[in-house]
Amino acid sequence: MRGQAEQQKISQLRIVIAFGIFGAVLLLLFLRLGYVQIVKGEEYSKRVLNIQKKDQVLKPNRGKILDRNGEELAVNVDSYTVWASKDGMDKIRGTKTRKEKAEDKKKTKEELYDDNVNTLAKLIDKKPDEIKKTLNENKRKIVKIAQNLKKEKGEEIKKMGIPGISVENEARRYYPMGDFLSHTLGSTREGNSGLSGVELEYNNYLSGVQGRWLKNTDAKGNPLASGEEKYYRPEDGNDVTLTIDQVIQTYTEQSVREAKEKNKAKRASCIIMDTKTGEILSMASYPSFDPNNSKEPLDSEEKKKFNKMSNGEKIKYLNEIWRNPLLSNVYEPGSTAKLVTAAACLEEGITNKDDTFKCVGYHTVSGIKVKCWSFDKPHGKQNLYQGVGNSCNPVFMQLALRLGKEKFYRYLDLFGLTEKTGIDFPGEANPILLKEKNARPLDLAIMGFGQTNAVTPVQLVTAISAMGNDGKLMQPHILKKVTDKSGNVIRETKPVVVRQAISKETAAEMRTIMQYVVDNSTGKKAKIAGYKVGGKTGTSQVPAEKGGYTDDVIASFVGMVPMENPRFTILYIIDSPAAGAHGGEIAAPASSELLEKVLKYKDIKPNYTEEEKKNKDDETVEVPDVKGLKLSNAKKKIDKAGLKYKIIPALDKEKDFIIREQYPSAGGRVNKNGVIYLYRE
Repeated sequence: MRGQAEQQKISQLRIVIAFGIFGAVLLLLFLRLGYVQIVKGEEYSKRVLNIQKKDQVLKPNRGKILDRNGEELAVNVDSYTVWASKDGMDKIRGTKTRKEKAEDKKKTKEELYDDNVNTLAKLIDKKPDEIKKTLNENKRKIVKIAQNLKKEKGEEIKKMGIPGISVENEARRYYPMGDFLSHTLGSTREGNSGLSGVELEYNNYLSGVQGRWLKNTDAKGNPLASGEEKYYRPEDGNDVTLTIDQVIQTYTEQSVREAKEKNKAKRASCIIMDTKTGEILSMASYPSFDPNNSKEPLDSEEKKKFNKMSNGEKIKYLNEIWRNPLLSNVYEPGSTAKLVTAAACLEEGITNKDDTFKCVGYHTVSGIKVKCWSFDKPHGKQNLYQGVGNSCNPVFMQLALRLGKEKFYRYLDLFGLTEKTGIDFPGEANPILLKEKNARPLDLAIMGFGQTNAVTPVQLVTAISAMGNDGKLMQPHILKKVTDKSGNVIRETKPVVVRQAISKETAAEMRTIMQYVVDNSTGKKAKIAGYKVGGKTGTSQVPAEKGGYTDDVIASFVGMVPMENPRFTILYIIDSPAAGAHGGEIAAPASSELLEKVLKYKDIKPNYTEEEKKNKDDETVEVPDVKGLKLSNAKKKIDKAGLKYKIIPALDKEKDFIIREQYPSAGGRVNKNGVIYLYRE
């Protein structure tokens, strides 16, 4: 009995001890939990969140830029960038990037390092020493050693698995036609945001909206099944459609390139505007640049000069070729501005077609003789039409003085020559005008024939267009519409009438005068058989930096066609031609050749006189049908016809392809030795 009682006490004691131990452990756990939650809770929470939460930015696709007919001018392509980590590159030594071969075992670590660098160099088209130099001279730990690689090369480098080398894939802006429309399209900076041109002006539409992906991951970035996940889809950028016509732009670019080279000029530029709407149909200037590689000149000779320049000279050179001179540069328009003086005087009723003037080779203003450009052969007695046709300076000095300072400046304002046009493009320059209060009679007389005041080319072509549009001054524009990815139009540009510059009747009289100039006088070389062309030539002096003028000139022609109902207004400028030629000698014929192509492309039928028909048959040949043929077969037919061809878009190296379209169409007639445009896309 007694032994049984003692055993029971021992059992109870064990239970008490066990509960005591359990209670103590439980108390310790609660104390630890409290410590973790209260004292260390915030720290541990941050660690957990840092490990498990990942916020990934999702980049949208940048919108396309298209011409008025939907042709792609700026798109996105996959681009690969190769980065090198200096710390990681040290591990290359002794690392194999392909299966070991028996002879590899005998190589030193440096030799194996060189093997990998040599292999990489071949893939990125660089010399091994260039890669090593980049790594050694760059102070950063992570160095970019190649960019804009195509997918095949990027993926191949990825597969090599070289320690320290990483390959990043992202969308890159690509301009499929190279330097085509480069001054207008502009370019993008790293990160695909607009830097200049249309890319900058409409960046908000093109950029889109970034998305986000919030997800749970482990420390290595692998997704976890637990936890909340949120996905915000990126919104792709909208597509921007321009008023530019790819075909007209192609003709214009070819023309200015030829004009620049033929005349050994500093630059050649041209703008073609829809006379009635203010739409810019083409805008080209040469030299230009390729926005895919904007930091290098296009021309091989220019590259040689560029490579010898200092860094400061290179920056100045690049800034010059990146500028759109038709919008960002000003010049003294010279005799083309005489049309504005004539229009103002006709509108005010202080001259008419029967008005007579006398040129003795100069005109005296405030006791100073101001010469006519033809001072050695004075024009003598002439009426208004002849005065414009002869581009006689004394006639326009007299007209400006008759008009008076106040009215002269008022018409500059009415024609939009005292302010920016408001075109939807960044970097438009302000005109440079002599202040009205400072203008003396001598200044007024000289301004009357187009010197002293400086305007942008887009200002002048807009002003002259008003004469072909019943006196209405339009706002020039380059945007046609913006569409989303579903094709919905979210913005569209409608023609805007800025003001009535002159009356409908005065505008009609000015068109008659302009046609007279081309038919009978200094603008004869702007004639186009079968069409009525009107215009005015110009030859202006180039101001010197320290005042006065240099020996260089700017040769130009401004005109429109067809004069019965003008559709196209052109301004053609050749800056500093080597021979110092006049606008009527070089800018007028260049305009004629270009406008003839435009008229035929737009299917505006000619109306030949009997004499023109005879001359046309003698000077032209029939266009062969090559549409649908391989280039190799088409060349035989083109050669047989005595014609040349140009491939659109151009090829770096000519190869065979099926011709999708041709211009001019089969059966039409072109000048002997003319060009047929072959479209491969």
